[in-house]
Amino acid sequence: MKKLISWNVNGLRACMSKGFADFFSEIDADVFCLQETKLQAGQIDFAPKGYHCYWNYAEKKGYSGTAMFCKEEPLSVRYGIGIEQHDHEGRVITAEFADFYMVTCYTPNSQNELRRLDYRMSWEDDFLAYLKQLETEKPVILCGDLNVAHREIDLKNPKTNRKNAGFTDEERGKMTALLDSGFTDTFRYFYPDAEGIYSWWSYRFKAREKNAGWRIDYFITSQSLNDKLDSAKIHTEIFGSDHCPVELTVNL
Repeated sequence: MKKLISWNVNGLRACMSKGFADFFSEIDADVFCLQETKLQAGQIDFAPKGYHCYWNYAEKKGYSGTAMFCKEEPLSVRYGIGIEQHDHEGRVITAEFADFYMVTCYTPNSQNELRRLDYRMSWEDDFLAYLKQLETEKPVILCGDLNVAHREIDLKNPKTNRKNAGFTDEERGKMTALLDSGFTDTFRYFYPDAEGIYSWWSYRFKAREKNAGWRIDYFITSQSLNDKLDSAKIHTEIFGSDHCPVELTVNL
């Protein structure tokens, strides 16, 4: 059984001061993935014992970035998706294991007034093509902050957010296309109708106290792994970021 964790830490240095290392050691994941590390090389000394560590830094300082910590050394590791326009922001790490590919992703935000929606749409198409190419070799486990609440039950206030970044028809349609292409939203696999369980809350308006959140952090897996899925969790009890960690255990 493998325990996998994904967490958008919204700045790893800040999260370290809020108990990150304690959670990391207590949860004892086989693979622990981070998004939005907001780091450059050499800015943090975090090399947990017993793990192989991989970092993908954005060229822009204090922005984006991903990391992956693996107990088992991957057969290979690649950074980005091999497309020049997408690979400057440190958004993707792919680790190859004997039986699957592990991908961590920090999907571009469409931003205020949907300034980046057009770019986001081209990213979505290229990223899906990347995942499907990986899948021709072995099953894929994708995790990360995918910056979209897929269904109305995935956020507290769907009506008022209909045209806001993360809940546009366009972004939701791309998530539907991803799932329709042969992938499983593992949380919904176990909890198809669960409401009020979110992974991100704005720092404004006491959103977390009111649980006015969004479920935008995911584990998405190739459908061929469905019978190997064991459990999915959203760790709403864990603080330290405006996101909380999400978990998948899978029988691999």
